[in-house]
Amino acid sequence: MPTAERLTWQEITLQLINPFRVSYGASTTRTAHWLRLQDDEGWGEGTIPPYYGIEGAEMQRFWQQAARRQEPFPDDVGEIAAWVGQDGPAPARCALDLALHDRIGRRRGQPLFELLRLPQPPSLPTAVTIGIDEPQEMARQARALARYPILKLKLGSDDDEARLAAVRAARPDARLFIDANAAWQPDEALERLQALLPHGLELVEQPVPRDDFAGMGRVQAQLDVPVVADEAVQTLQDVQRLAAAGVQAINIKLMKVGGLAPALEMIRTAREAGLRIMLGCMIETSLGVTAVAHLAGLADWLDLDAPLLLANDPFAGIAYDERGSVLHPLRPGIGVKIRASG
Repeated sequence: MPTAERLTWQEITLQLINPFRVSYGASTTRTAHWLRLQDDEGWGEGTIPPYYGIEGAEMQRFWQQAARRQEPFPDDVGEIAAWVGQDGPAPARCALDLALHDRIGRRRGQPLFELLRLPQPPSLPTAVTIGIDEPQEMARQARALARYPILKLKLGSDDDEARLAAVRAARPDARLFIDANAAWQPDEALERLQALLPHGLELVEQPVPRDDFAGMGRVQAQLDVPVVADEAVQTLQDVQRLAAAGVQAINIKLMKVGGLAPALEMIRTAREAGLRIMLGCMIETSLGVTAVAHLAGLADWLDLDAPLLLANDPFAGIAYDERGSVLHPLRPGIGVKIRASG
């Protein structure tokens, strides 16, 4: 474990229960980073998929610089954004932002949502993701997830309609989201969605490349269901551009936006523009997912299933009831602890 006077960080290799395939490629592991303030006063996580192009060494350089700073850690949440700054990679800033929030919440004996003066997180169902696979395998996974009312299907390759039809036949009761992970150009998206929408979709996530804001708006204008921007939402300016383009919803993930402080600003801006909010996560541990779950009182949809996809989550935080709804810990700070072995 690398150490510095004020911070420690540790790489954790996360093992997926099933191989996870999206339009960018397939994986069976992910690398997470656990950030700890001195004396375990606060914990944070910095985890990002490889297709975001952010190296672990780049994040660690940011933490090394933070460890060398002489200023005391902030004691008020309003000071965290300025203390973290805007210069480092988003997941590195997120880890530090989370650890600083966790520290203040623990010191004050307040859960994070209470510290941030947010509504207590309601018990909402989470979507559970099924990666791209053969239609019969996706249908098998859908049946195995019978307790979960919302399924999100990764699409964006050949035979998408067969995949969706197989899942719908296996789970006629399910609410279905689809996520193309930016796989299509706008005209292709509209053509493909003509075949997919009759299977009963609640929303379509990131159908076109992340920087094609106009294309995203053009797809939305032709659909009766919300288009939810994901990869396209990384800065406050992205939210403003998506709203101007006519997109109906955004997916906020702490790792891609830099933590709680920027996420809350983006949510406020989105709501003022009339956008709906999904709270999502990367494939990350319960540390990061529990942190974002504190914002559930601000959300329309939850997509917080990463702990369900992992074989070796080292933390205990949020849980899921028999109906697939998120159960939130009320411990101070983020509220996670080391998972008991065995």
